[in-house]
Amino acid sequence: MAAEAISIRHAAGVYRRSIGAYLRSMAEYPADFWVMAVSGIFWQATLFGFIGVLFGNITTLGGWGYHEMLLLAGFLSVTGSSTALLWDGIWDVGKLIVEGDLDYRLTRPAPVLIQVGSKHVGMQAFGEMTMGTLMIVIGWTGAGLGLAQIPVALLLLLCGFVIQGALLTLANTANFWMKGRMPVVAFMLIELQLESMRFPLTVFPIAVRIGLTFVLPLAFASFVPVQILIGELDPLWLLAPPAAAALTGWIAALVFRLGLRAYDSAGH
Repeated sequence: MAAEAISIRHAAGVYRRSIGAYLRSMAEYPADFWVMAVSGIFWQATLFGFIGVLFGNITTLGGWGYHEMLLLAGFLSVTGSSTALLWDGIWDVGKLIVEGDLDYRLTRPAPVLIQVGSKHVGMQAFGEMTMGTLMIVIGWTGAGLGLAQIPVALLLLLCGFVIQGALLTLANTANFWMKGRMPVVAFMLIELQLESMRFPLTVFPIAVRIGLTFVLPLAFASFVPVQILIGELDPLWLLAPPAAAALTGWIAALVFRLGLRAYDSAGH
C-alpha cells in the first residue's frame, strides 16, 4: 500500500509539473491564448444560440424544456473543455507513435500515459468552459435547482470529465495498432458525441439509447447527470456515473498498457 501511495504521488507530481510548464509557456504568447479562448467562446455560443432558436419554435424536445436543454449543453461543454484543458496531450498519441517520440518517454521514470496526456493544453478550453458554465448557471436557475445540489453537480461533472478523458484515451490508443498519425477513431468519437449528445437521448430509438449508455457510456457524462439533478431518475442512479467513470478509466489505462507493449518504435 505504501508503494502504491508513493507511485500515485509521483504520478500526480509529474502531471502537475508538466501541465504547469505548459501553462507558464502560454504566458509567453498572450495573443495566441486570447485568440484561442475567444474562438472557444464563439464555438459554444453557436450551441447556445441554436438552443435559443430551437425553443423559439417549440416548447419541448423529447420531454425536455429550454432550461433542461441548457443544463445538458452546459454539462457537455464543461466536461468536454475539461479534457481539452487537462488531458489534451492524448490527441498526440498517433504522432508520437509515427515519429518514435514515445521512445524517450518510455525511458523516463514516470508513467507514460501521464506524460502524454499532460503534454499539451487546449487553449480554446478556457472560452468553452466559460460558456458552458454560463449555460449551466442559466439552466440551473430556470430549472429551479437549489444550492444544496451543487456538490452533487460537481461530483457528476468530475465523473463526466473522467469518462470523457478515458474514452478519448481509448480512441487515441487505437493508433498503436492502426499505425497512423491522425487520430481517426478519436475524431469519430467527438463527431458522434457532438451530433448525438447535444440532444436528449429520449429522441432516439431504444437501440441508440442503450448503445450510448451501456456500450459507449457517453450518456453518463451529460444526459444521465442532468436527469439525476432534475429528479427524473431514482437517487440510486447517483452511483452509476462514478461506477462508469471508474470502469472506463480502468479499461483505458489497461488498453494503453497493451498498446505500449505493441509499440515497436518508428521505422518497424
